[in-house]
Amino acid sequence: MVSVKDVAVAAGVSVGTVSNVLNHPDKVSPATVQRVQQVIAELGFVRNDAARQLRAGRSRSIGLVVLDVGNPFFAEVARGAEQRAAEENLVVLLGGADQSPERESAYLDLFREQRVLGVLITPVSDDLAALRRLDAAGIPVILVDREMPEESFRSVSVDDVEGGYLAVSHLLERGRRRIAVVAGPASIPQVADRLEGARRAVAEHSDATLEVIEVAALTVLEGREVGERIRLAQDRPDAVFAVNDLLAVGVLQALAFAGSGVRVPEDVALIGYDDIDFAASTVVPLSSIRQPARMLGRTAVDLLLAEPEGAGERTIRYRPELVVRESTAGVSAN
Repeated sequence: MVSVKDVAVAAGVSVGTVSNVLNHPDKVSPATVQRVQQVIAELGFVRNDAARQLRAGRSRSIGLVVLDVGNPFFAEVARGAEQRAAEENLVVLLGGADQSPERESAYLDLFREQRVLGVLITPVSDDLAALRRLDAAGIPVILVDREMPEESFRSVSVDDVEGGYLAVSHLLERGRRRIAVVAGPASIPQVADRLEGARRAVAEHSDATLEVIEVAALTVLEGREVGERIRLAQDRPDAVFAVNDLLAVGVLQALAFAGSGVRVPEDVALIGYDDIDFAASTVVPLSSIRQPARMLGRTAVDLLLAEPEGAGERTIRYRPELVVRESTAGVSAN
């Protein structure tokens, strides 16, 4: 590999001059900068940024670990984090845990080896031992879409209990009384919180019932399978709350195809969670609970930048918002 010394020899300048051209070009005459840059281009020199960061004691990289990179919600979180990081001349390294503790651990080990500036993470489980080790090693950790008041980590989240309550309260207000909640895996705290909110809403209506349909993953395919079961059921629910929009889209695909015999929302009202971009474009536009996904990512970076000085808030919680579209806005059930 071409070294700084090779560039200096070819350009007829000192190693220190090459370093100034790379890092402080204002300290070098324009003619020398042009000559050194021309040699860099001719030799194909690429500086070792990792080594430079190591010497400086500060990384320009932030690690971000999310539950599922295939979920548009987390893509928006990552986009917000990247936008805010770019404003500070930082980069975000993204890893998807795929709801696996082992994959999450592998990414955390990699980020520790890379000596990242900090880690933003939506934890897979309540076992935060690996995060505590990172924090003890001087790599701050920010919880994203998750709040754990008993822990020392800063966090930014959305009130998912309120979100679940909003979703099911809306269905109840539409006159629906046989509510099904498509939820799972139960080990994901956000899922448990949304289910808790749903139960609180149903508890306020003595004539309402709630059925929990557990799924193995928060995917369109799982939602489609649930939707098919609902379509064929003798005593189907009159409303469905899916704990994320991907599940809701799958349920909708099974219920709303031509010849299914089930009308959305007349026969079955349907609401999702996250309000991903695709929710407004489904065959029956999908009602959902909106989370400020991009703001979560931006705020997480702000919390990380404030961590060394201990400044600012330690816990930020946003409120979810009900977005009503055609999948629940039809005629009320009798």
